[in-house]
Amino acid sequence: MEAMLASGIDYTIFFYNPNIHPLKEYELRKEENIRFAEQFGVPFVDADYDKDNWFERARGMEWEPERGVRCTMCFDMRFERTALYAHEHGFPVITSSLGISRWKNMQQINDCGVRAAARYPDMLYWEFNWRKGGGSSRMIEISKRERFYQQEYCGCIYSLRDTNRHRVASGRERIEIGVQYYSQDE
Repeated sequence: MEAMLASGIDYTIFFYNPNIHPLKEYELRKEENIRFAEQFGVPFVDADYDKDNWFERARGMEWEPERGVRCTMCFDMRFERTALYAHEHGFPVITSSLGISRWKNMQQINDCGVRAAARYPDMLYWEFNWRKGGGSSRMIEISKRERFYQQEYCGCIYSLRDTNRHRVASGRERIEIGVQYYSQDE
């Protein structure tokens, strides 16, 4: 978002994340997006927290690994809703910052975005490598400077379960929702 602002790209944040659980985590992430949007004067659209639809679509994929078919379903669902909103409101381009995470498969994300935008003849999905040029490091630097909440798992209940299993097996504490995991002095 910082790069888009610096490039003079006029954009709107469309927050549609029915995958994020529990509700407390969803609210934390949404509030951080709102805080950023207000700080920089970026329009913010709060879409529905359509969790029942998300769980219905995820049925049978509860034990799929991160980056697997459940993630594809999740990205497809969210991009389809984003593309529909963009189409209905005259946005010719959509994109996502999901790819900045080193834990995500950027090609998987881009494929889902391209597929959703292709439903509308006048729409494009902007494929951008957010990691290029130290993007992930810059994201962490900005997050610390702005004291943004940094989540410790993707967002869905299954990712939380699997991340906690890994943490416990590694001798670490389970994730505590809402905890800032970097020093307040950083």
